[in-house]
Amino acid sequence: MAGNDRRKSGVGSLLVRDNNALSTQVKKTSQVRRAKTAQKQKGGRMGMHLAKQGVIDEAEMSAFLSKQYKVPAVNLAEFDVDEEVLHLVPRDVVEKHQSIPLSRIGNSLIVAMVNPSNIYAIDDLKFITNYNIDVVVTTEASFMAALEKYYPADGSAPDTSGGGGADTSGDYNDAYDYDNIMDELAEDDVEVADTDDDGGINLEAAAGEAPVIRLVNLILLEAIKKSASDIHVEPYEKSMRVRYRIDGVLYEVMKPPLKLKNAITSRLKIMSKLDIAERRLPQDGRIKLKIGKDKEMDFRVSVLPCLFGEKTVLRLLDKSNLQLDMTKLGFQETQLKHFMEKIHLPFGMVLVTGPTGSGKTTTLYSALSDLNKPGVNISTAEDPVEFNLDGINQVQQHDDIGLNFAATLRSFLRQDPDIIMVGEIRDFETAEIAVKAALTGHLVLSTLHTNDAPSTVNRLLNMGVEPFLVTAACNLILAQRLGRRICSQCKAAQEVTDETLLDLGVPEEEIGTFTVYKGEGCERCNGTGYKGRIAFYEVMPLYDELKDMVLTGASNSELKACAIRLGMSTLRMSALFRMKEGMTTIDEVIRNTAPDTF
Repeated sequence: MAGNDRRKSGVGSLLVRDNNALSTQVKKTSQVRRAKTAQKQKGGRMGMHLAKQGVIDEAEMSAFLSKQYKVPAVNLAEFDVDEEVLHLVPRDVVEKHQSIPLSRIGNSLIVAMVNPSNIYAIDDLKFITNYNIDVVVTTEASFMAALEKYYPADGSAPDTSGGGGADTSGDYNDAYDYDNIMDELAEDDVEVADTDDDGGINLEAAAGEAPVIRLVNLILLEAIKKSASDIHVEPYEKSMRVRYRIDGVLYEVMKPPLKLKNAITSRLKIMSKLDIAERRLPQDGRIKLKIGKDKEMDFRVSVLPCLFGEKTVLRLLDKSNLQLDMTKLGFQETQLKHFMEKIHLPFGMVLVTGPTGSGKTTTLYSALSDLNKPGVNISTAEDPVEFNLDGINQVQQHDDIGLNFAATLRSFLRQDPDIIMVGEIRDFETAEIAVKAALTGHLVLSTLHTNDAPSTVNRLLNMGVEPFLVTAACNLILAQRLGRRICSQCKAAQEVTDETLLDLGVPEEEIGTFTVYKGEGCERCNGTGYKGRIAFYEVMPLYDELKDMVLTGASNSELKACAIRLGMSTLRMSALFRMKEGMTTIDEVIRNTAPDTF
């Protein structure tokens, strides 16, 4: 027995000193041969089978792993994990990553892992649980025993795997499991497609070529799965992070190793056909993914040089989710009536205003879809062209060769147009040509960046357009915002004081006639209380009284007060209307709209 003990101790010390020496010396023993045979038959790590054969004991293995990974080692048999903690991670993720949640302290979750160096597993756990992950190491034998104790195969223990799957409604609480996604891709035949349709690269094959390629592909595919609208890849001095914008709010989903920052950026540049050698100037490109036989997804790529590298932002453009039905955009009945009436006039200008990401493009595309008839010639000047619309002549702008909005508009007027859409009115030249087109028998649709509908008038005047041209050309101005929708699964009534409602702008006579709701947070909405988005609109037809005020030099507040008196619902009123319907919260009303002061 003493000889056996000394042999165990000697082998254990060899494990700590030199793995190569361990391999050379221990292979000669019959115990190791049996361990190798068991590993081939049953799988698992060699250390677990060595421990079972008695070559080393669990304590030695734990000490070796702790020194190797430089993290504390634990024996899971000594823990009694709370069921609430176990519910944070589903069994399939626990089994896939060989990781067990142990305890929760503040914003941190302590997790025991067989392989603490698996950064993909750590990022996966962080995304699923929304906690910072602190790692300790455990042996494989200890993990397997804990797995059967806390997550038995019969499902009697906590199993929070839920429905999962690629949900186009944007359920971003699904497990961020890289390996599972790649398994699914094998059937879907995902490839990166050339925008010129001259071939593509098979993503499944490319995923195995290098870790960076696989990581970038999975970042893109997971964003599709979570129905994100944007991906932000951001390098900093000592770290790098990836964030998704979901329902209008950014969520950090992973922190790749800093050493990969240039490789990740270069991979994205290659996919979007940008110059990987140019790191001093901004660049714009496009990526098209083909997923299966029917689904396509475009990514609009913007690369911006920053202090510690290049920040890359990708806008997801999913045509399958493009809502072109005007009646389903969220207009109130009167607002929709005014908008439909003005876009069906034979000439004049309809302007849509709001910040980036407020849904202006969707509104314009919906209007064009409604106007798109065989007997109508529609031309659009866009930068960039976000979606391809059949039956509409769309022109991508290229400022570097002189193809800007003004030049394109001049060309349109020689193309026998009926309806013209200008992506954005940015300067006097574009505004002047658009106004003249609207006054010479064409319907012109366009966007501006202003805070609300009344201020759009003064924005045009500041560009240099004469007041009489503005009043003669403009039929209607529409301002819009996007707010988050309350999660239907965890929706609950909220107690609010009368003073709060009055401060929001709710009329005193309406207080007590409706219930205010909020989302309490659940698995479906990842604890946010919100799921999906809803639009708030401000529709201002240019009534004769408003035109007279423009000609006399009225201020924004004067125009707004007059428009409200004539029946306009402001952005705040529209948001309050949705709040009274139980579709959004007080916080979203405040976050997206300003009080009506004039």
